[in-house]
This record gives sequence, structure tokens and C-alpha cells, in this order.
Amino acid sequence: MSASRPRSGPTEGEPAAGSASYVAMSASRPRSGPTEGEPAAGSASYVNLLSITGGHRVDLDAFRAMVDAVCDGRGWRHAHAVQPAAQRWLDAPTPFDAVLCHDIPGLYLKRGEPPRPIEPEPWVRDALGRLFAAGSGLVILHHALAGWPSWDGWADALGGRFLYAPGPMRGVDWPSSGTRIDTYTARVVDRAHPVCDGIDDFELTDELYCCPVFVDRVVPLVRTDADMSPERFISTYEHVIAGEDAAPRCHGHPHPTDLIAWASSAGHSPIVVIQPGDSAATFALEPYRRLVANALAWVASPEARAWADARRLDSDSAHPL
Repeated sequence: MSASRPRSGPTEGEPAAGSASYVAMSASRPRSGPTEGEPAAGSASYVNLLSITGGHRVDLDAFRAMVDAVCDGRGWRHAHAVQPAAQRWLDAPTPFDAVLCHDIPGLYLKRGEPPRPIEPEPWVRDALGRLFAAGSGLVILHHALAGWPSWDGWADALGGRFLYAPGPMRGVDWPSSGTRIDTYTARVVDRAHPVCDGIDDFELTDELYCCPVFVDRVVPLVRTDADMSPERFISTYEHVIAGEDAAPRCHGHPHPTDLIAWASSAGHSPIVVIQPGDSAATFALEPYRRLVANALAWVASPEARAWADARRLDSDSAHPL
């Protein structure tokens, strides 16, 4: 098995975070109306989707192909934005029903240098607060779990965090998280949940994380059958600074969960986290695409918003930002 290679920057052709050319771009294809069999805008099954990348390398062509296939198959509308300009899209005049995140906001990440957090500006916190107050759903893919590392409220909302550097979270000092690439079986936990509808267990080769997940605060959806012993992972902090060969194993780290997909909530917004999503091969897998599509459909639904509202009544399950 090979250790994963944390990606310290954008792929060729993708501008770096903070550069003048790092701007939002749209992939939505305006339509005059739904074709036969497609849901109409405003209907319960129609989804106006925003996908976000940036802050970490991704095979953008493969990611966009997956999102386009999902939206074409379900008659949804799709726009794509890149960090940091994507933050401005969260206050769009027409709210998005769901936001698909494959980005890392709030983190300075460059190979050979220590990863360090970037505080969210007040207007960003306010925009996300309005997003959650409106009940817009979020689906978090793969390294987006590392977003806003200095903001405990964001980790609470997602139900966990991948840490590129050691640091405090919820009053506990955590070591850097660990990674590895492995071939494993994704095992569906709750086949009755709408996110898991029509999905059987499936095999994939993807990056696994050794990182904290608040298992007592989330709803399990999918687990891995892989060996999650910490010593099987390499520490990301040293990997980014000194390279894979110099990175130590995660001996002595807290044992990670085998959960690789779960549901959480913040305000009125339902959230689904799907930890796999490292490669073009994963983006092309039909069960993975269905998992992402089901998650987007569910977080955009009135039923999911009602579920999030019900969780807000329980102070132990509320995730205020």
C-alpha cells in the first residue's frame, strides 16, 4: 500500500488561493425550461446547486464531469465557483438549495512550509450564518473536512475536522491528522436513509483519514472495512513540510473512526460529509456518484431541513456558528 501525497497547491492551470487570477467561474448551463421528465424549478425535486473547489489540488476535469453527470441525470442546475472568490457566492440573491464543497477555505497550504490557519473574516462568518439560517444544505467532500481550521464552530457543524497541523479543537490539543491510500470496501450502514438509497457496498481505492470525528454527534451512513490503526497512517504536517519519506507514522494518535460518510446539521441546514473523493477514479465510480447525488438531493429537501430543525431543539445536537 502506498502512502498518500497531500497536495500542497492547485493542479496545473488552477490558480493559487489569493492570486489575482483566482476567481469564481460558472459551469451552469442556463435552460429555458425543463425537458420532458425533468423537474421544474421550484419543485420539490429540483436542485439549484453550487459546487466549490480551491485551496487544494483536485482533478478538476474529473470533478466537473461527475457534477455535470449528476446534474444532467436529475435535471438540476449547476454553478461552479473557486475559492476565495466563492465566498461571495454564498450571499447570492437567489439562494442555492445545496452547496457541494471540495475546497479548503481558511488554510495556508504550500509544500515545504508549515500549514497555518487563516481566520475567517467577519463577513464570511455572517454569510455562512445566513446560509444556515436559510436552511441551504451542504455536502462536504474529502479534503473540505480540513476547512476553517481555527474555527471550532465549523468543525462542530461538519461533525469533525482533518487537521493539517497540530492544534486545539473544542478544548483538546490534537495531533496532525494522518492519511493513506488504500483499496477497501465502503459498507452502507443505513440502507433506509435517503442518502444510501439504491447503493450497495462497493470497492474503491481512495485516501483514508486518521482524524477526529464527533461520532456521538453525527448520523452514520457509510463505513470502511479498512484497518484504521493509527500506525497505518503517516502524519500530514511533516509530510507537507519535509515530504513523504520524512513523515512519521501516526503512532500514539487517537484511534480514528471507520465512518467515511455521515450526516450532521448547523442551524436549519442539513449537512452530509463524504470522506472519500481523492481521485478521478473515485469520481467516475457509479456508486460514488449516486452517493453524492443522493446526498445533494437529501440536503436540499424539506424533509432534511425538518430533520435539522428537530436537532436544533436538542441543545446537545445543535451546531451554532
